[in-house]
Amino acid sequence: MKKIITILLMLAMVMPMAVAQNKLLEKAQKKEYKAKIKEFKKEGWKLYGSSRTIEVALLTHYDKLRQLGENGYEVMGEASSFKSKNVGKQMSINNACNIYSRNAGSHVKGRVVSDLAGDANNTDAEFEHFYAAYETLVEKEIKGEMQESFSVIKDNKDGTFSMQTFFIINEDAAVKARIRAMENAMKESEAAQKYAKKVSDFVREGFEADNNNE
Repeated sequence: MKKIITILLMLAMVMPMAVAQNKLLEKAQKKEYKAKIKEFKKEGWKLYGSSRTIEVALLTHYDKLRQLGENGYEVMGEASSFKSKNVGKQMSINNACNIYSRNAGSHVKGRVVSDLAGDANNTDAEFEHFYAAYETLVEKEIKGEMQESFSVIKDNKDGTFSMQTFFIINEDAAVKARIRAMENAMKESEAAQKYAKKVSDFVREGFEADNNNE
């Protein structure tokens, strides 16, 4: 009986805190949504390729991210100064894949440098070859795992347009894509094969994609 009372008391203390945190999160999300809609409209962005409103598209996008929780994240691809909207759309898709692949390569490279630096002497060139091959293959593999959410387009008033395409990536699917890319890239790298277990662990690690097009 005492154990039950103790558990009930603990729940009584924890539940109000959880409710308060959820309310704060909901408030922050509403603020984020309003700020993004305001940004779109101020900069002249309009929803592309859909009969929905930009408000509904963004709400649906955020809802998908919410459902995935920590297992999902956003990647945004950009294209600018194009005349053909179809070409611009493909450019923005390619840009998103490129951003993701560079982030994947940088993540593995950072881990290899920090964790294997003491053992990986005279393998810099080998690893650079691996990183390059890995990024190229990730870009190819991830394209099939990226869930397109919505696109916005802007008239640049000079005969050209700009576009932003937003994607949602499920980390479970992304890990499989990174592993496929790693396995193919390692076939050409003796250094990566030497540290196969470590490199494999780094590739399997989750990470948040960088949305900035550097």
